[in-house]
Amino acid sequence: MNLFEAGLYDLAKLFLVPVLVLIVAALAYAFVALGAFLLEALQRRRGGYRSQLAAFQQSTGAASDDLELWIMHRLEWLRIVARSAPMLGLVATMIPMGPALLALSNNDAKAIGEGLAMAFSAVILALVAAAIAHLVLTVRRRWLLQELRAIERAGEAS
Repeated sequence: MNLFEAGLYDLAKLFLVPVLVLIVAALAYAFVALGAFLLEALQRRRGGYRSQLAAFQQSTGAASDDLELWIMHRLEWLRIVARSAPMLGLVATMIPMGPALLALSNNDAKAIGEGLAMAFSAVILALVAAAIAHLVLTVRRRWLLQELRAIERAGEAS
């Protein structure tokens, strides 16, 4: 069974670098989305915002269902990051936890610290990415649904 367990750990260890890369990518995406969100909020506050949803509807003549699909497509990556980043953080925490626990049994404080520092840094960054993405997703979804409702009302009035 020792060989089997070692094989499972080696397999799990292969995922650490890709997961860390995905966490960094999620964090970068979340900050880019936050910047775009803050710019849009500023434009909305000053009254200079041009609705991309309304522009899409005018250029294509899309119906309400098509506009809902456009909204879902626009928010898709924010939703993916908000939901998957915490899971990636958990994976990045658990993989180094095994060697840290082994180091604990050997009274190797340095190895414990190294394993835990990386593990907790990864989960913190993943949670920050998820929190930012969730904030942007929630407010942007409300804005887009308000725009959709305004388009629907304008269509009903015509």
